[in-house]
Amino acid sequence: MAARSKATVVLKAVKKIAVQFCPFEANVRSTREFLVLVGSEKARSTNLNCEVKAIVKHDESEPIVDVTYMDGERLLMKGANLTTGEMLSAFQARCTAKDLQANAAAK
Repeated sequence: MAARSKATVVLKAVKKIAVQFCPFEANVRSTREFLVLVGSEKARSTNLNCEVKAIVKHDESEPIVDVTYMDGERLLMKGANLTTGEMLSAFQARCTAKDLQANAAAK
């Protein structure tokens, strides 16, 4: 995983992450790798109040990552056609924007 070596996941602006997938489908690898990254001890330590939930189904459903931010905004990623890097990039871009907004509001 190239994404893992250069990416540091920060969950400061995140309230909840729900990762849903059917493990027997061929297109779930990137979703599972994303779950490993956001569920790691290092990432979880950046926000102890962030809930990371894995929902494993056996219904041939599409892999989905549903992120809820502190301000109530949601990011829904359908992982079937995304790479781990693309998912991580979209997630981190939104987190960075939220951090900048929070910092600007605090000043």
